[in-house]
Amino acid sequence: MLICMRTTINLPDGLVAHAKEHAASSGRTFTSLVEEGLRVLLEQQRHEADAQPEPLPAYGDPSGRVLIDLADREAVWAVLDEGPQR
Repeated sequence: MLICMRTTINLPDGLVAHAKEHAASSGRTFTSLVEEGLRVLLEQQRHEADAQPEPLPAYGDPSGRVLIDLADREAVWAVLDEGPQR
């Protein structure tokens, strides 16, 4: 059973007119256009939230002990200027 909620939203007149023209030209209803737009936006945001950010580069030893205080800008620049350890 499909349950739909009737609601009122306030949109600029020009946006509504353009959306209704678009819906009519594609043989759709204004409601279906708004519904699809909301679904696409929400799905896109969900995927962005699920995406794992790239891990930050880590400095220190393999045991996880931090050898640099990232809040100390001068220390960070000193390590970056040294380049990779050989």
